[in-house]
Amino acid sequence: MRPTLVWFRRDLRLADNPALAAAAEGGPVLPVYIHAPHEEAPWQPGAASRWWLHHSLHALAARLRARGLPLIVIQAEATLAALRGLVADTGARRIVWNRLYEPAVITRDRTIKQALRADGVAAESYNAALLFEPWEIRKRDGGHYRAFTPFHRALEGAGDPPAPLDIPHLEPAHTIPRSATVDDLGLLPAVPWDRGLRARWTPGEEGARRRLEQFVGERLEAYAENRDVPAQSGTSGLSAPLHFGEVGPRQIHAAVRGRIHDDGAGAFLGEIAWREFAHHLLFHCPSMPDEPLDTRFRAFPWRADQADLLRAWQAGRTGIPIVDAGMRELWTTGWMHNRLRMVVGSLLTKNLRIPWQEGERWFWDTLVDADLASNSMGWQWIQGCGADAAPYFRIFNPVRQGERFDPDGAYVRHWVPELAALPAKHIHAPWRTPAAELREAGVQPGRTYPEPVVDLAATRKEALKAYQAIR
Repeated sequence: MRPTLVWFRRDLRLADNPALAAAAEGGPVLPVYIHAPHEEAPWQPGAASRWWLHHSLHALAARLRARGLPLIVIQAEATLAALRGLVADTGARRIVWNRLYEPAVITRDRTIKQALRADGVAAESYNAALLFEPWEIRKRDGGHYRAFTPFHRALEGAGDPPAPLDIPHLEPAHTIPRSATVDDLGLLPAVPWDRGLRARWTPGEEGARRRLEQFVGERLEAYAENRDVPAQSGTSGLSAPLHFGEVGPRQIHAAVRGRIHDDGAGAFLGEIAWREFAHHLLFHCPSMPDEPLDTRFRAFPWRADQADLLRAWQAGRTGIPIVDAGMRELWTTGWMHNRLRMVVGSLLTKNLRIPWQEGERWFWDTLVDADLASNSMGWQWIQGCGADAAPYFRIFNPVRQGERFDPDGAYVRHWVPELAALPAKHIHAPWRTPAAELREAGVQPGRTYPEPVVDLAATRKEALKAYQAIR
């Protein structure tokens, strides 16, 4: 019997995988992963994402192998040619996959589907990445939402999404074509900078399942209270598993809905809705990763001398402790607490007046959860130029943010150990600390820890003046 090819992409799981379930209903299944990142240009996966992908593919291959199926791995110049080659080698007349929503991928997939159907091959795609399709949640006039609150109401008004699917019975194909290995893809760094990632994360479907269960069982109830405290493990840590499809939003929705009595459940489902909004918005506004949705910001007067400030920001050497702590956490672990993403983004785009696209690119390369929709919408929100964005004049004061959300300095002490001996009342603004207390703590401004790269009050005024120029 001819097999159905299941083209895995960022849906690296067996449970609640609509394409896999559909394939299993038709007989033998041949799982395939095709590596052609250049087809996603200019937003092919960054370094941290490639690290995660390597380990997630190994985990998927192991789960398939336990059920008697191989994962066929192909490194391709062109995905369409690779799929046609598999059809020729296996006699398959049906190929299924789950949809993605990035502009370059949509264009590529549409071309592939049309070409395969013209070849006489059944080509079908499904929704595994979202609660509802972008064309299913629309305004009464047929347009798409540009503000989160009405979108969220419409999403909730659509009712519960379909229930998650169980792992289907998988019948292996009889003809197994030649395959590369995951290691052949060269996804791991040549220089081993990934020790912190290995210590923090367990990629793969099983790791995602355990993380979801632990979050729902131990942290969901207090999520609304603890999610803004970076020194605590108050968030779910599911953003990377969601991006790579090791867990689906419908699985999360079902797990959290079952605990809706917990105080944090509503707040967490709101975050899942925010992710959904980002993907719907990217589908309808494909220029979002590159161009401000508020076109006035095309003329924003950015700072001319950016290079040194950008490098200091990237390295966590701005002299502003809460910002440096966040940037160092990012570099070490491939992740940054959401509160800190807003704080470091505000400093970059407003106090330093460096374009949001520079921050977007840095996050894209360093985040294990780098997701084009969420990353680009998040940076436009910070800058104040996106859909339903924070107003530009909302400029985070990083000292106050540190004092409010890291009051005892635990987060800063962990990631900026050169300041660890400072008392809590001074740790978020060492430049205001009396000289005697600096000496006692072993802090030498400009030597053991940088002086602030900018004056926060002065640059706030400059940012507001720059905004006036484009209003």
